[in-house]
Amino acid sequence: MRAEFQVLVIPFVIGENVKLEVAVFKRKGEGYWQFIAGGGENNETLLEAAQREAYEEAGIARDSKYFKLDTMAMIPKSHFREHKSKTGLYVIPEYCFGVLIENKALLRSGEHSEYSWVSYEEAMNCLRYESNKTALWELRERIRDRSIVVH
Repeated sequence: MRAEFQVLVIPFVIGENVKLEVAVFKRKGEGYWQFIAGGGENNETLLEAAQREAYEEAGIARDSKYFKLDTMAMIPKSHFREHKSKTGLYVIPEYCFGVLIENKALLRSGEHSEYSWVSYEEAMNCLRYESNKTALWELRERIRDRSIVVH
């Protein structure tokens, strides 16, 4: 059963000179770029949903290092087939995570036509949704001020 929340997951690596790179995914059939996103299921916690979505969409190991971000978006229920007919429900919260990747070789689910590793600037230019951009900005700032330690 679909839970009444979404997760957004940003796969990232820290390259040479502490350069942030992120994986963006091109939505199949719709052609826009985004991070990993999906709905919670049954009684999953936010972290469990993030781990499952990252595994299903990109083959990211569930025991990878996840970082919960403060960024949160509210999405109209009309964007989700499973929630459209629910009365008394108007918006679905989206919770954001970064996940540190050791190996840049990801899998690609049928939801995406391709993925690409890009710089912060490239991601900010290609991402469709402002919520994705805000979460990415927060991730970069947390790495810069060392509230996320990646070593």
